[in-house]
Amino acid sequence: MKPALISSRLRRPLAALCSAVVALALTVQPVVAQEVLRDAETEALFRDMSAPLIKAAGLDPRNVDIVLLNDGSINAFVAGGQAVYIHSGLLGAADNINEVQGVVAHELGHITGGHVISTAGSKPATGITLLSLLLGGLAAAAGSADAGLGVFMAGQQAALGSYLSFSRAQESQADAAGAQFLSKAGISGRGSLDFFKKLQNQEFRYGFTRNADAEFYSTHPMTADRLTYLQDVYEHDPAWNTPMDPQLQARFLRVKAKLYGYLAEPQDTLRAFPDYLQDAPAHYARAYAYHKEALMDKALAEVDAMLKQLPDDPYALELKGQVLLESGQPADAIPPLRRATQLTGNNPLIATTFGHALLATEDKANFAEAERVLKAAVAKDRENPFAWYQLGVVYEAEGDTPRARLASAEQQLMQMQLPEAARSAQAAEDGLPKGTPDWLRAQDIAMSAQAMMERQRKKK
Repeated sequence: MKPALISSRLRRPLAALCSAVVALALTVQPVVAQEVLRDAETEALFRDMSAPLIKAAGLDPRNVDIVLLNDGSINAFVAGGQAVYIHSGLLGAADNINEVQGVVAHELGHITGGHVISTAGSKPATGITLLSLLLGGLAAAAGSADAGLGVFMAGQQAALGSYLSFSRAQESQADAAGAQFLSKAGISGRGSLDFFKKLQNQEFRYGFTRNADAEFYSTHPMTADRLTYLQDVYEHDPAWNTPMDPQLQARFLRVKAKLYGYLAEPQDTLRAFPDYLQDAPAHYARAYAYHKEALMDKALAEVDAMLKQLPDDPYALELKGQVLLESGQPADAIPPLRRATQLTGNNPLIATTFGHALLATEDKANFAEAERVLKAAVAKDRENPFAWYQLGVVYEAEGDTPRARLASAEQQLMQMQLPEAARSAQAAEDGLPKGTPDWLRAQDIAMSAQAMMERQRKKK
């Protein structure tokens, strides 16, 4: 994603939304496709800070994803499968890594509680709604439209109350489970309490008043009640006085500054991170600000200042390579990107940028290495449309049109360009040796795209 190193992708529309840890608004928002922010350093931090919690929850860290969404609201949720979605606004509001770990622990409670796939709460609510429609229709047929409407509205209120009561029960269960996971992982609940206090301050700021209506319409237990319960649990936990991991905290501050520099307006970033701040987070943030303003010399100066402090920092090297690449100097970008790729064990996101730089030189001598790098990247991370696009460019340059079409089909399917994916997959299938893995994959993509298009047609 231009102009900075955090790449993004559009995942398929999120469905089966489970109640989130934060819900200040009382209205229900439709779930739509959201922009996923991908960054090697951020994803490494998420893996390391969540692994003890995931293990404590009895899950396998290899199967649980922590996904960052470009959304300024303070929110996190689970939406099917073993994935926790965190809004960028939540990272911005958190002061330390323990606060984020508290949120993740809560969301893992939803996963282990089966709240994502459970319909136990929605079925009774639906039954009440259908019954009220039936009774309302009978009343209206008897000549009383007002009576029919009254019965219908009463039924809707009962259905809403049933659903919200179930939602609040799920949130309470997730709070309790999250506290257990933190304790088992040896992580203090102080961060969790601090974050709930932030939410309570937000409620006060927006004029929230606790009354019977507020309690009825809330999808979550009242924040004050949650604080009272959790404070008692955490203060009696053996991990209460466990200090925060200083290395994780330092990494969190870097990621938070990086995210701020990427998302905020440059002038806001430069005000928040003035020149007298000379630590790694400040250099990161200012590098992004200058990069977005196309002040490449200043951006490189900030990155070089980081590298002077940390010569083998792979993420600073990655940023330097991207700044050089996007300033039209791909040949100069290759050494830092190659080194960053090596230092991270061929991280697929960094390797994709490295492969891009190799191709951008337009030197055919670099194309063989680009193919190796990009094939390794998609082998580790198939859900990377830009890597597939770059791999398709390599194949086309080498005259391997069928595999170029297959790479295009992979990219198009991930971006929900279904007709294009079906056509590209069919073209690839026609040109690939029958029965080979690539030929079978082309068949799979074509069938998947056709099936999704058919489901879309049926919904219309």
